[in-house]
Amino acid sequence: MSIGNSPDSPGNAPEDDRPSIGRALQQARIAAGLTVDEVSTSTRVRIPIVHAIEADDFSRCGGDVYARGHIRTLASAVGLDPSALVAQYDGEHGGRPAPTPAAPLFEAERIRPEPRRPNWTAAMVAAIVAVVGFVGFTMFSGNDKPSATRSVAEGATATAPAPKPTPTKTPVKPADPKPDPTDSAIAAAPKDRVTVKMVATGSKSWVSARAQNGRLLFDGFLKRGESKTFTDPEQLDVVLGDADAIQLFVNGKEVQDDFRPGQVERLTYTKGDPAAG
Repeated sequence: MSIGNSPDSPGNAPEDDRPSIGRALQQARIAAGLTVDEVSTSTRVRIPIVHAIEADDFSRCGGDVYARGHIRTLASAVGLDPSALVAQYDGEHGGRPAPTPAAPLFEAERIRPEPRRPNWTAAMVAAIVAVVGFVGFTMFSGNDKPSATRSVAEGATATAPAPKPTPTKTPVKPADPKPDPTDSAIAAAPKDRVTVKMVATGSKSWVSARAQNGRLLFDGFLKRGESKTFTDPEQLDVVLGDADAIQLFVNGKEVQDDFRPGQVERLTYTKGDPAAG
């Protein structure tokens, strides 16, 4: 009797014949007739990172979350199924971690409401209306007084009363035009801080936000209709896992950019941003 591995022993289990993630991306890129420079330009993933991923080196991605985003972006660019490659990555790197609860992280960063400013425009209009109403009342009440000549005894010579000076109407100042909604949003944003608001317009998108000192403010998913607002005295670094699914407001003004579906964006904003948008 020979001693060896039985057909069902682990040593004879069939090996995974799938190519590695980097090899699959490289073969698909070559088959599509694309160079690394062209893929980097279309996906905005830097050339050294593209080379590293094709060599199955994910250490330059900055973590599993960024690695998944790069794999998804590169797979879409070369015509592969992003979900299959991301699932393969999760299987090789211990699976996807549970998302960080959003409420405890964001609770510390809740923006304190600023004191409400008085509405001087409304007060001015009310004062003008009151002045005009008083002038009109004075004019009409003066016409209802009986003539002084009726009280003069019969046979006496009536002295005509001195004419009353004609009151001068106070010109009504037209109300200030309503500000544009975008300008109002800019005026409401604190001038001494940088404020970034993210609104999910797509089905779901992963986002991340860090303060200037590197502290993580949020790392998780936003569903359609959900929003998050972050603030810092100097600078905010944000990452959008699917930039096309996020509507971005910086310092109270919407940022207009041509983001593509599934595109990963790393953005940095300060108190002076955006200069135009």
